Amino acid sequence: MSRYTITVTSDDHTDADATIGYDAPLRTFFLQAFPHESGNDLALWLGTSDREFETIDALHMAAFLRGYSFMPLPEDVALLLADDFAAEAGRLPHDGPLAALLRHLQSK
Repeated sequence: MSRYTITVTSDDHTDADATIGYDAPLRTFFLQAFPHESGNDLALWLGTSDREFETIDALHMAAFLRGYSFMPLPEDVALLLADDFAAEAGRLPHDGPLAALLRHLQSK
C-alpha cells in the first residue's frame, strides 16, 4: 500500500496532511482526510472496498460529490500513484478464505 501526503479542501476547511494512495490488495485508490479531534474517526475516507476507485478521476469525483477536492494533484504524487498502480496491474486478486469473507461482508 502506498501513502502520500496531499492537501484536501472543502468549502470551509483545509487538511494539508491528508493521505492519498493505492491499496494493492483491494485494487483501489483511497483518500483519507479531516481526522476528528479524538483521532478515532475521519470526515472523509474513500476507497475501502475491492476495486472501489480504479482511477484517480473516479476517486476525485467521489470526493467532489461529498464536497471535497484534492485537485490539482501535485505532479510528483500523480506520477508516484501511476507507478504504484502500474506495478500492481498484473497482480492476481486474493482468493483465499479471508478474501471470501471480505467479499461476503461487502455484499451486505
